[in-house]
Formats: sequence, C-alpha cells, structure tokens
Amino acid sequence: MDAMAENTFEQILSSVRAFAATAAELASLQQFIVEQISSQLPYYHWTGFYMLDPEDAETLVLGPFHGAPTDHIRIPVSQGICGAAVAQNETVIVDDVSVDSRYLACSLETRSEIVVPIHVDGVPVGEIDIDSHDAAAFSQQDRLFLEACAALVGQFLERAPSKLLS
Repeated sequence: MDAMAENTFEQILSSVRAFAATAAELASLQQFIVEQISSQLPYYHWTGFYMLDPEDAETLVLGPFHGAPTDHIRIPVSQGICGAAVAQNETVIVDDVSVDSRYLACSLETRSEIVVPIHVDGVPVGEIDIDSHDAAAFSQQDRLFLEACAALVGQFLERAPSKLLS
C-alpha cells in the first residue's frame, strides 16, 4: 500500500474517533463515516450501513449510505454477501461479484465488494458494506481500515446500547 492511502485511512479513523466521542446517535455517526469515506476514497463507489432489525434479527435494514440508490432496503441474513458477512460473523471480500452466486445485484457497474460486520459484545449487530466499480479493489489494508471503522461503531454502541435503536 502506498503511504498516501495509509495516511488517508489514518486521517479518516482519527476523524471518526473524534466524532464518535461526542455523537448523539448512531445514525449521525454512520452518516459521518459514510461522508468521510466517500469524499476521500474515490474507489469506494457505494458506502453504506446495514443494521439488524431490532424486531427481526434475521433481517438487515439499510441505514445511511452514499452512492446510487438501492432496491435492497431489507436483506435477509440468509441472502447476499451482506447476509453472509453477518451469518458467518466475519469480513467477506469478493474480488469479482460476477462469479459469486451470493451477490445481490445493485448496480451493473459494481465489480467488487467488501462487507465488514459491526459487533457489540462480540455479537454482530450490523455491517459496513462497500462496493467498487473496480475488480479486486479491496486490499488487506482496506480490510483493516474498515474493520477499525466497524470497531469504532461497535464501541459507540457498547457505551450506549440504547443508541442502537436511534
């Protein structure tokens, strides 16, 4: 990874840490992260959050996002790459969505995807989902960066679990 990209990841994480310390609600923290990522990482073409529905733990619900609108407002945990990340409780990287049968097509331009679970007390409660128009867009450094973002969201929720419903 080049130093410029690593520096960008660190700048975003620093901003997110500072914002998370004073954020009033989950949605505002998520929106801040989406804006930071989408404005500074041009190969992240769609950035968004899906959280488990408090009324139905088997369904992910779309939260703040940046990018083209999606028809996938609600995704069963049993479907898609988003569902797989929560069901397997691990980060999923797909270098070529056209060869992954789990991919739920949102955009004809999407070539690769990374989905990172968000945990509260070790249990997945949602995820960060990133699509790129570039094949194999996501490196190990992207994974570590997004896992750090997800950890900051999880820590925010652990400090104030009631904010999960905000």
